[in-house]
Amino acid sequence: MVTLTQRQKQILDYIYRSQQAEGITPSFRDIAREFGFRSMTSAIDHVSALKKKGVLATRPNRARSLQVISPLQKLRKRVVDIPLFGSIPAGFAQDRLQEAQGCISIDVQSLGYKPTSRTFALQVRGDSMIGRHILDGDNVILEHGVTPRNGDVVAALIDNESTLKTYIQEKGKPYLRAENPRYPALIPAQELVIQGVMVALLRKRK
Repeated sequence: MVTLTQRQKQILDYIYRSQQAEGITPSFRDIAREFGFRSMTSAIDHVSALKKKGVLATRPNRARSLQVISPLQKLRKRVVDIPLFGSIPAGFAQDRLQEAQGCISIDVQSLGYKPTSRTFALQVRGDSMIGRHILDGDNVILEHGVTPRNGDVVAALIDNESTLKTYIQEKGKPYLRAENPRYPALIPAQELVIQGVMVALLRKRK
C-alpha cells in the first residue's frame, strides 16, 4: 500500500478537485500559491514524489497533463484478457475443432506468469489428469510455440485428435501419458503436434 505524507495527500486532493471542477490540472505556480510555498521548486518536488509513488502520472508531450491514479486504475493495468478457445478433453482424445468463446480476465500478479500474444486458455473436460490436480471444469493457461520438456502438461493434437496430457519422451520417442490409471497412454501412429504447454491453472471457486 502506498504511504503518503499529510502534505502529499493535500496536494493530490487539490489536483484532483481542480481537475474535477475546472477540467484542467493546476500548474506548479498554482500549487505553490495554494499551499504558500515560497517558490515553485517545492511544488515540483512534491509532484515528483507523488509520481514516484505511482499516484500521479504524466501524459507524454502534453503540458499540464498530470493525472491522478486511483488504486482501481492501477489494478486494471495488472489485469489482462486471455482468449479462451473452447474446451479440451482430459480423457480420451476427441476429434473436434476449437472455437474462441471469449476471454478470461486475469490478474497478472496472482497468476504468477506474464502472458504474451501466444498465451491462450482452454477449459478441461474429463478426469484423466487428476493425478496432476487438474479437474473437470478447470481452465488451463497455455503458451503456444514453446518446446515441451519431459513431464510438461500439454494440449496436443495426436493423429488429428485433441487432448490434454503429460508429455513424455523415452528413447527419443514422444507419447502422451494420462495421470489417471483408468486411461491408457497415447502413442502417435502418425503425428503428434503440441499446441501449447501449460503454464498455469485456474479453478473457479464453488
